[in-house]
Amino acid sequence: MGDPDKPAVDARGLRSDEPSDAPKPPKNTSLGRLFGLARPETARLAAGTVFLVIGTLMGLLVPQAFRVILDRAVSKADGFWTIDRAAVALIVLAAVQAASTALRFVYFTSAGERVVTRLRRDLFEQLLAQEIAFFDERKTGELTSRLAADTTLVQNAVSVNISMGLRFAAQVLGGVGFLVYTSPILTAVMLGVVPPVALGAVAYGRRVRKLSREAQDALARANEVAEETIAGIRTVRAFAAEKTEAGRYTKAVWDAFAVVWRRIVTNAVFMSVSSFAAFAALALVLWYGGRLVSQGAMTPGGLTSFLMYTLMVAFSLGGMSELWADLMRASGAAERVFELIDRPPTIPLAEGARPGSVEGRIELSRVSFAYPSRNDVPVLRDLDLAIAPGEVVALVGPSGSGKSTIAALLLRLYDPTEGRITLDGKDLRGLSPEWLRRNVGVVSQEPMLFSCSVADNMRYGRTTATEAEVEAAARAANAHEFVSKFPEGYATLVGERGVRLSGGQKQRVAIARAVLKDPRILVLDEATSALDAESEHLVKEALDRLMKGRTTLIIAHRLSTVMGANRVVVIEDGKIVQSGDHATLMQQGGLYRKLVERQLEGGREGARAHAVSALSLVPTSEGAQVL
Repeated sequence: MGDPDKPAVDARGLRSDEPSDAPKPPKNTSLGRLFGLARPETARLAAGTVFLVIGTLMGLLVPQAFRVILDRAVSKADGFWTIDRAAVALIVLAAVQAASTALRFVYFTSAGERVVTRLRRDLFEQLLAQEIAFFDERKTGELTSRLAADTTLVQNAVSVNISMGLRFAAQVLGGVGFLVYTSPILTAVMLGVVPPVALGAVAYGRRVRKLSREAQDALARANEVAEETIAGIRTVRAFAAEKTEAGRYTKAVWDAFAVVWRRIVTNAVFMSVSSFAAFAALALVLWYGGRLVSQGAMTPGGLTSFLMYTLMVAFSLGGMSELWADLMRASGAAERVFELIDRPPTIPLAEGARPGSVEGRIELSRVSFAYPSRNDVPVLRDLDLAIAPGEVVALVGPSGSGKSTIAALLLRLYDPTEGRITLDGKDLRGLSPEWLRRNVGVVSQEPMLFSCSVADNMRYGRTTATEAEVEAAARAANAHEFVSKFPEGYATLVGERGVRLSGGQKQRVAIARAVLKDPRILVLDEATSALDAESEHLVKEALDRLMKGRTTLIIAHRLSTVMGANRVVVIEDGKIVQSGDHATLMQQGGLYRKLVERQLEGGREGARAHAVSALSLVPTSEGAQVL
């Protein structure tokens, strides 16, 4: 059951008690925008401000109670009645201040937490909306650092720090007012040190902001190393590269420490100067105030209350300087966050037409393409390819020839550099990418499973599928038998990236996911190349059922898969060099026959027998050699 105290979340990620028309922050990166995020929390902040004023006022009245008690104790006027009344008033002030402080903290902190929750949501949604080329050029560790470390700094600035900053400011203003009321002369003496400290704080803040940005970048680089190493821990272990990776991470964190150290030194210098200025002002007040008391120009209670206000102002100014440093760190982090939030994706997720039906006719017309991260290296060159509805086409060719790139363009993970790709005569650029991808199913060589249950992974393409539909899809994918043997059945957790399942089991879960999605177009990217013979047989059976009636594009590596295709398209250096069925291409010779012969010559003696049958155009068994 859900938490009854937790607001519901709608399809857009907004909570039920959150205004759906909350104003969007302006398109500029500034402190104003940072605090502009708090606009939807106006009611909570207003309530917190009320209790802030009450609590601050109670705190400012406390020294007055001390003044009355001391002056009456020294003068012995009115007996104990005035002292008793002042003491009772002091207790009442303390009680009201305590309650107001608690309520102020609750309102300001909850408002700040909600602001940062929305900021994290907006940042994550914007990251998910970016085109694949964006992720090609950035490391995962950098992006997760923005979500975790940078938003945490922003969280500190817009939650408790707002409350503390307002409280300190109110105490400074109120304290200075009472200081002037108590003794204008002493106030002038004390405030003589404030302007130099204020000017130093401005310069200090600019320096801290620059260093904080550098520190966040350095920490992001360290996170990149850690994330990459942990994600590839099996490779690290296989190559006994633990010391190498530890050395990389050590260098990265020490580089970050070098920047943080400069920030520490800057903080220490400013704090020491501020501390000296505060105690110097206090010493001046004690010196001159003592002379006034001895001359009878000021009462002992008045001097005591003045000292209390002085300490209050000094501590508040010191607290404000620390909060200023935090604010500058948050501002540096916010710049990074807002840069990502403001970045428009080059391929928007949902913009474009959504046709009512899909026949499955695909055409690539004079398509050329180079990956944005290396746009000087062409992958496809003036390529033409037409696939009829329901046709099964296998793409073969040397590694790096552009086979998987064609599949990526079909999903519109990228747009062609030149030429166009159409679906049922409509240019993919004019279709909604989200709609397109819902109509294209993908089964890859190493399918990505999420760290949830088997059933949840199968439902990934259609979250509304019933248990009966999930089981039917699993049976179609030859997955029901092994899933039903798990103690927890379909509720079994698969682990991160599906590490608790074998390769063949993961493939069959991925196929079941595609079955549930029920796409009109299917892309099989080396879907059986990494499997043993038994797993390949089961997966091949499932794929044959899945391909029926669907337009299918196969990135082919198994000879049995190639022979089952209606047409084999051979690609070399980004161009189509041969096209036809298996038998025709074997008779023609050329690159296709060379690929078959080369692969079979490197196989076992049993594979040579398959080569004889393949070269004589006799169908081979399911365990045919890799193509």
